[in-house]
Amino acid sequence: MRPSFRACALLSVTAFAIVACKSSNNVQISGAGSTFVYPVMTRWIQDFSQSHSNVQINYQSIGSGGGIQQVKSQTVDFGASDAPLSDDQLKDMPPVIQIPESAGPVVITYNLPQLSKPLQLSSDALAGIFLGTVKNWHDPLIVKDNPGVNLPAQPIVVVHRADGSGTTNAFTTYLSAVSPDWQSKVGKGNSVSWPVGIGGKGSEGVTGQLRQAPGAIGYVELTYAEQNKLPVVKMKNQAGNYIAPTAESTTAAIDAFTAQLSQDPRTPIVNPPATAASAYPISTLTFLIIPKDGPDKNKRAALKNFIQYIITDGQSTAGSLNYAPLPDGVKQFDKQQLGQMTAAGQPIQ
Repeated sequence: MRPSFRACALLSVTAFAIVACKSSNNVQISGAGSTFVYPVMTRWIQDFSQSHSNVQINYQSIGSGGGIQQVKSQTVDFGASDAPLSDDQLKDMPPVIQIPESAGPVVITYNLPQLSKPLQLSSDALAGIFLGTVKNWHDPLIVKDNPGVNLPAQPIVVVHRADGSGTTNAFTTYLSAVSPDWQSKVGKGNSVSWPVGIGGKGSEGVTGQLRQAPGAIGYVELTYAEQNKLPVVKMKNQAGNYIAPTAESTTAAIDAFTAQLSQDPRTPIVNPPATAASAYPISTLTFLIIPKDGPDKNKRAALKNFIQYIITDGQSTAGSLNYAPLPDGVKQFDKQQLGQMTAAGQPIQ
């Protein structure tokens, strides 16, 4: 072999070896679940990937129920849910860690373009609407909440989630807390038997139904309402104040439950007490559900790094997208829980 050819061949083999080595270090991570967290999850993945180019993370926004099911069937590396797993649910799962990763408001949005200022609702009016007992926008309960507003004598069209949803869990947890009728007739959960209304799949589906139906009302995440330029309701809290859904009013709700959250981060943060004058009453923590163990050491290490980013530097990103950053006590809980992650039964370095 001529020297020049030998050098070229050697160079080619070396280049192939470098490419092969680089490819072998690539890591692919899959997640699925909550539509509520999808906007900030997308941003977290983008930001994390900029400094970890060998890690590819794919997240499917299929609803909390779907995410839980995929973790259970071990077809994804992590799930996301707006409703934490109960002790009974945990018994049916492979060993998992669940940690809060952000919080946000469940907003009530509506299609009443003729209104000149934001709609205001009390818990009684909202529960009545979704129970089907308040059927018209000119109902006395709604009129009482909106003095001086020219409300239309128009039928109310209720829109709700058709799929299993942690957003539904947070919303129905609130309704159960404020309405004995709702608690006894419907209850709370990722899926419930709705008394009235039409369903939409995912927050995208609810938003689509709302935009097409004059007089409609439904519930979504704040980011979806803003992206679709939908108005949001100011909800009356226990202090008697009508509060807009924001990251700040969600933080006020979290702060009202500091003592309870330090004992169990699964504590609902809906309907905070009257002492929380600026708290939005329909707020929720969202959770990551992570298998405790997995066989691939590189993947598990990359997943742990990603989640550590979420609960530290990623919290400032959450705030910029209308999610409430986690309080320090909850972040400390998350870090302790992440210490339980293993790969092939061994601690992750």
